[in-house]
Amino acid sequence: MSTEKGVKKLGFDSFFFLFFMLVWSATVSAGDSGWMPQIHGFLQAHAAARLGNVDCAVQTACDWPFNEQRLQLKAEGSGMGGSLGYAAKLDLLHDAALDDSDSDVRELYADYNAEHLTLRAGRQVNTWGVADLLFINDTFPKDWVSFFGGLPLEYLKLGSDALRLDLYPEFADVQILLADFREDRLPDRDRFVLPGPEISAALDEPSDLEASLRVSRYFGSWDGAVYLSRTHYRAPAMSQIAGQWRGEYPRLNAYGASLSGPLGNGVLNFEAGYYDSVRDRDGTDPAVENSQTRLLIGYSRQVAEETTLGFQAYAEWMHDHDAYRRTLPAGVPERDELRTVATLRFTQFHLHQTLRLSLFAFWGVSEGDGYIIPSVRYAFSDNLWGELGANLFVGDRNGQFGSLGDNDNVYATLRYAF
Repeated sequence: MSTEKGVKKLGFDSFFFLFFMLVWSATVSAGDSGWMPQIHGFLQAHAAARLGNVDCAVQTACDWPFNEQRLQLKAEGSGMGGSLGYAAKLDLLHDAALDDSDSDVRELYADYNAEHLTLRAGRQVNTWGVADLLFINDTFPKDWVSFFGGLPLEYLKLGSDALRLDLYPEFADVQILLADFREDRLPDRDRFVLPGPEISAALDEPSDLEASLRVSRYFGSWDGAVYLSRTHYRAPAMSQIAGQWRGEYPRLNAYGASLSGPLGNGVLNFEAGYYDSVRDRDGTDPAVENSQTRLLIGYSRQVAEETTLGFQAYAEWMHDHDAYRRTLPAGVPERDELRTVATLRFTQFHLHQTLRLSLFAFWGVSEGDGYIIPSVRYAFSDNLWGELGANLFVGDRNGQFGSLGDNDNVYATLRYAF
């Protein structure tokens, strides 16, 4: 799918920049030596090669869908006894697979810290919930292109231009987020072989602010939280009007809770969420996601010396499934009313923790497909590590993972930190 984005109004991001400059100026003028930024970062090379003989579209980087060299620079500082602070993270990227160069401001924010509150303004990464690579109450933007290409896990999360307020009353910890909309980065035909015809569409991004609330507290040794979000779906809903394709990001209200704590020699996690599809509460618009209930239970523990094993069971119940079936366009595969997924994570360290063996596997129980990610990482020194791994998609080609079956790849990453 090729897309054209509408113009987005400025305003909220200008406030972020102003706040950042005010904090930075205040730390400088205060004469506090802590304001001087600490500069560090890394150099990284990453490449992924496609497995098997695959017929690729003309525009698709077929044999080597990923081949990049990246420089990341990080700066952070504080002043006035730590009450003001700032941080920035900038990536400079050469993409040999697509013959392109780019820059990415991954983070740029300023902090104000007081006794019972913290205020952060700017581009920042936020992570909510207790699940492992399954997302219920974490409705923030994600980069699935990087994830399926084997880039380090930190690149799965995208920063949001947001104002975040953390409050610390006696009864709980409270976090409030106001953010500009940012879409997920979804697989496209530049690097991936995708099913179905290519659609060229104009995309209309939301201009209203998103608002999210998390309230958390400990109950003995258990950590509980409730979540509320007024947000949008981050994948576009496509519809055809007068022969022209258009895409929009429908409104979504999300409500949920999580609970995490010790059980035996491990950690038990519960998470639940209700997705209220505001645009399609009766399930009759085939272009818009139906409302859903999502549930997860997970358990992880150390099973041997330097060896950890974790399992998760996830269920996704589509509301108004009968209405969905009645309006489903001809030729489109039908989705299950109840979609279930199980995951396994295995991690083992050797050689004084310089060698890490890892396996993460998704199994789509209801759809009969899977996604397997084996990897091995070795730390040559405190500053240099390398990783070899694979992304393997198996099973039914109509499933969420199986539909990417032509994109199996092996990858290698080398990073030097300074």
